[in-house]
Amino acid sequence: MVLRTPGRRVSARLPDFPWDSLAEHKATASAHPDGLVDLSVGTPVDPTPEVARAALREHADSPGYPVTIGIERVRQACLDWLERRHDVTGLGLDQVIPSIGSKELVATLAQHLGVGPGDTVVFPELAYPTYEVGAVLAGATPVATDSLVSLGPEAPALLWLNSPSNPTGRVLPPDHLRKVVEWCRERGTVLVSDECYLECAWETEPVSVLHPSINGGSTEGILALHSLSKRSNLAGYRCAFVAGDADLVGELLAVRKNLGLIMPGPMQHAMAAALDDDAHADEQHARYAARRALLRTALETAGFRVDHSEASLYLWSTRDEDCWETVSWLADRGILVAPGSFYGAAGGRHVRVAFTATDERIAAAVERLSAG
Repeated sequence: MVLRTPGRRVSARLPDFPWDSLAEHKATASAHPDGLVDLSVGTPVDPTPEVARAALREHADSPGYPVTIGIERVRQACLDWLERRHDVTGLGLDQVIPSIGSKELVATLAQHLGVGPGDTVVFPELAYPTYEVGAVLAGATPVATDSLVSLGPEAPALLWLNSPSNPTGRVLPPDHLRKVVEWCRERGTVLVSDECYLECAWETEPVSVLHPSINGGSTEGILALHSLSKRSNLAGYRCAFVAGDADLVGELLAVRKNLGLIMPGPMQHAMAAALDDDAHADEQHARYAARRALLRTALETAGFRVDHSEASLYLWSTRDEDCWETVSWLADRGILVAPGSFYGAAGGRHVRVAFTATDERIAAAVERLSAG
């Protein structure tokens, strides 16, 4: 079918999908005699935990429609996990809903909360591209900045935080989080914190905006997104949730009911089982810590500087040159990474190096970096 109104193509309003531009460098890296080491994306490669697979098998017979709000067990598991692992207290079952992964929330949340033309959506200066996509889809004006001062008297409709950050691994300190909460409340701005890497911390302890010490004991005007993709190797299951302000969660629920945005029932049971089990998450954390240590040492020995990276699953690395030159240098050694410019102009001299590959592929990268 030919679209007869090309001026109305939604895709024309969106930025190009950046990873497509890596094709030539991927081909170069793939030609290495020992094969490609793909560190350009943070895709989990380790096995999905048995607790989740067992729950999926147990609930595979699922002929009826699931509920959009999520079964009570999965919502309670979300709340229990927030309290047990991150000291978030005081939330009720009406303050959380599961989602089909976190990316669909990032892309649709502004629109679903009524943000539109004439509104501003603010997100970090260095950020995953989907924040901008969400603003554009809503018809709002996207603004990338880390400075609240730069916004002057403006009152954005929505402001995104991302701590720990993708791509930089930077963790915002509690004092900064408190200031942002106060700033947003003074202006009536909805604050949404993408905390999908909250359990991927190495050199500091990230704090959720849902923590009472950050929000003063009230989640008014605040939402937080969480994902099991990285924590529990459930990227293929698409398990995430949003929690916070009951009115905002209720509005999202009302819209999602009409759109049929429902997490499949068996996945809800798998998600609850994974959230209830900390052992597999601790084991995975140890795996990533070991890979991170090896790769960071190899990068620094090869002349890279690693900035931030105190959390997340990436090493924000630079050779003090244009990021595409670094991408090319690494591709010649069979290693594929993401150029920092994917995440904003401020990333033009960095690359994002994931350490989610297998032990064998990380070892191969270390060997190649050590050879110079």
